[in-house]
This record gives sequence, C-alpha cells and structure tokens, in this order.
Amino acid sequence: MKILVLAWEFPPRIVGGIARHVAELYPELAKRGHEIHLVTVEFGQAPWYEVVDGVYVHRVSVAPSDNFFHWVVNMNESLGKHGGKLLLEEGPFDLIHAHDWLVGDAASALKHLFKIPLVATIHATEFGRYNGIHNDAQRYIHQKETLLGHDAWRIIVCTNYMRLEVERALRAPWDKIDVVYNGIRPEKKHRHPDFDYWNFRRRFANDEEKIAYYVGRMTHEKGVAVLLNAAPKVIQALGERVKFVLIGGGNTEHLKRQAWELGIWDKCYFTGFMSDDDLDKFQTVADCAVFPSLYEPFGIVALESFAARVPVVVSDTGGLPEVVRHNKTGIVTWTNNADSLAWGILEVLRRPDYAQWLVENAYADLSHRFDWAKLALQTEAVYGRILHERSQVNWE
Repeated sequence: MKILVLAWEFPPRIVGGIARHVAELYPELAKRGHEIHLVTVEFGQAPWYEVVDGVYVHRVSVAPSDNFFHWVVNMNESLGKHGGKLLLEEGPFDLIHAHDWLVGDAASALKHLFKIPLVATIHATEFGRYNGIHNDAQRYIHQKETLLGHDAWRIIVCTNYMRLEVERALRAPWDKIDVVYNGIRPEKKHRHPDFDYWNFRRRFANDEEKIAYYVGRMTHEKGVAVLLNAAPKVIQALGERVKFVLIGGGNTEHLKRQAWELGIWDKCYFTGFMSDDDLDKFQTVADCAVFPSLYEPFGIVALESFAARVPVVVSDTGGLPEVVRHNKTGIVTWTNNADSLAWGILEVLRRPDYAQWLVENAYADLSHRFDWAKLALQTEAVYGRILHERSQVNWE
C-alpha cells in the first residue's frame, strides 16, 4: 500500500505522545513493504526531506501567528498544499491517515478532492480532557474532532476506553472504531552500566531516601497536585526516608506553592526538563514511578517505565487500567484520591520483592501486548478492510 500520513508533530519536534506514536508505528509498516509518506511541520535544523527508518518524511514551513488557532489554519494550508503535490506527483496513493484534529482540515480536503479513503487516529478528545465542553475554544476543537471522525472511513483509538469516549463524545458509530494499542521499543531505553550510580543518584536524593517520581506534562489533567497531596502520608509512613522527584517542563509555580504550603518542600525536587539520556539514567536509580492522571487515553509513560524496569503506580482513569494490570504489572489506585495513591506508593516502596515481581511481569507484557511489530499488523488489517470496502464503492 501507499499511504499519505499527516501529523503535526514528529521527532525532533515532540509536543506530546503523537510524535512517539508516529515515529514507532510507521517504520514497522515500512518494513512490511508499505510506502509511507509523512507530511509534518518543520522544526529547528531538521531537513525538509529525509528518509527515517524507511519512512519518507516531508517537513513543511508554516506561516507564524501569535494565535494558536490561526497557526493551525496556516499549518493545514501548508500540509494540504504539500500533500496534494505528493498525491499528484507520487501517486496513486491508497489511503490518507490523519493523526488528531489539528491536521483534520487538510486531511478531509485531500480526501474529498482526490477520492482517497481517510483513516483517523483520535489520540484524545477535548470532551475527555475537560469532562465536557465549557467554552468557545473547546467547542471549536470539539467540532473539528467530530468532523474528522465523520469524514474518516474508519477511526483508530488506543484503548477500549477511548472507543467508548469517541462513540459518546463524537457520536461516531461503534462499529466504525478500531482499537490498536500504543507500543514501545524496550531496546530503545539505553542502559548505562558504567555511569557513577551513587553520584548521579545524589543529585536527587540522600542515600537513605527512596525515590518516587512523576515524569510528564505539568498540566491539571496529569494529576500532579494529587501526588503532592499524597506525599505527606508517604513521608510520615516512611519516617521521612523518601524523595518526590517531579520531571517535566511547563508552569510549575502553583505546584511549588502547593508543596510549600503542605510543608513538604524539602522532600520535593522539581527538575524541569530532563534529557532522554539523563532520564534513562534516572530511571535506574528510582524506586517507583507514579502517574496519577485525572484523564489519560492510554498512558505511554507507563510503558516507558515498564521498559525501564521501574514499578508503577497509576490512577484508574481512562485507558490506564487496560495498560497497567492491577496487582500484576503495577498498582492501580482510585482517581483523584490522595489516600489511595499514598497506599499504592507505600505498597511498592515497603515491599521490594513484590515491586520486583511487578517489574518482571510488566517487562514481559511489553512483548505480549505492546510490541510495535504486532500493532503494525493490526493497523495493516484496518487498512486492508478499508481498501476492500473502497473497491466495492463507486465514489464519484
């Protein structure tokens, strides 16, 4: 098959989880003989055209704008123009694959103009992020998501939870939605057997302190405030022998103020952005990963902790309970409940043998349920179904 992919982020431009998803999935499809042309946004010194792991990557310039929604319009104009050029000059193409609403206008226009079936991966919804639609900006995004879902021949989501959400929020037919999990390449987690373990660890905690950490965006939906509320209970139970490390950029002033007001400032370390190399090292010195999200369609950070062999504690929101199997590959706690989260963290930190058992089960689960080669096969099956149905239709 020949597939045109539209995504607003792709390494080295990484905004959220879409970049990693796209960068892992399509090389596997390329290995299976499919020709993938990915159109995305220029970034830094990255070349405007290159072949990455068998994928033809085209980066386009976007007219700048101080208004995000105006910038998205400009981006779709650039993506649509270059995508149309590829469809004319490199065609024929079998499918167009769009990732989230941000590229929806370009994807839908190309679909209608060239009569090529469109498949859409919906990674999250505005309705889910905010537990409803409450203002004009959210309403605009929600309408764009709904239109993309309507225009798509089939919709791919990352969990069964998201299948329910897309059906409910976007009014998409249940039998139009396919579930294909996100995955990870565990071999990409770099091992550092020769680095100075203790000196590196002492950058974050004293020798006698256990390290519990969060890594990700510092947004409300990630539940970092719940982790801070749980921290005093953990600190008290362990006699102060614990440190909470919070990794990620963004506005953390309100979280730092919360830590100060809770009296746990000296037990929290806000690192800001951390490079992948340092994060790989950090995960070898940490004792527990905590992801207390209030909304989480999938939770690829949990897979990254599986791969790094760090025991995980998560909330039971969204797709997390599908990714982390309670008392088997991690601990699942009640969402937005600091007492429950503190209990889960203490289960891991107090029971190292149990934590190691969870780690071993979790690592084994990666090859069983989250292997990109297997997930590419499932995606290929969705493509095949669309092509078969398209062959039965007179699309004039």
